[in-house]
Amino acid sequence: MNFQLKGRVIFFATNNVNKFNEARVVLVEYKIAVGMLRVKTLEIQSDSLEEIAKTSVMEAFRKCHLPVIVEDAGLFVEALKGFPGPYAAFTHKTVGNQGLLRLMEHIDARKAEFQSVIAYCSADLESPICFKGEVVGEITRRERSGKNNQGFGFDPIFKPNNIDKTFAEMTVAEKNKY
Repeated sequence: MNFQLKGRVIFFATNNVNKFNEARVVLVEYKIAVGMLRVKTLEIQSDSLEEIAKTSVMEAFRKCHLPVIVEDAGLFVEALKGFPGPYAAFTHKTVGNQGLLRLMEHIDARKAEFQSVIAYCSADLESPICFKGEVVGEITRRERSGKNNQGFGFDPIFKPNNIDKTFAEMTVAEKNKY
């Protein structure tokens, strides 16, 4: 595949349309066009979000030879010793929001942190660049999705500090401020 891209374009290697749409909203503000790249990458099992993202982005780049990003995120609940951490997607798929709420049923200390690592790789780089973001908040006592059923994953049960809305109750623009 050898063609010239016009303007600033990157590709987001993901099968998660929700993640893609959130990224597109952010990147358009920087005049960067983003395309969704559905490429199979092996997601390694690791306690490090950065290691997972770097490995995935290098594999995606090797397959497509285009400027590409990969995002990996985790939910770290203090009272559960960091669980589910980087295994958030698997945990959500197997026990869901209700399962995590049941684990926390008799726990008053509900501090949690969402962490996200975006890894970028292109032909101009010797190795991937990683960007990390984190939001401190708490696990709510019940799911709160709001009137528009925004959000996905653990969004309905995670509320950032200093605001009385879960990620699922926020608009995409509000959530992206975090």
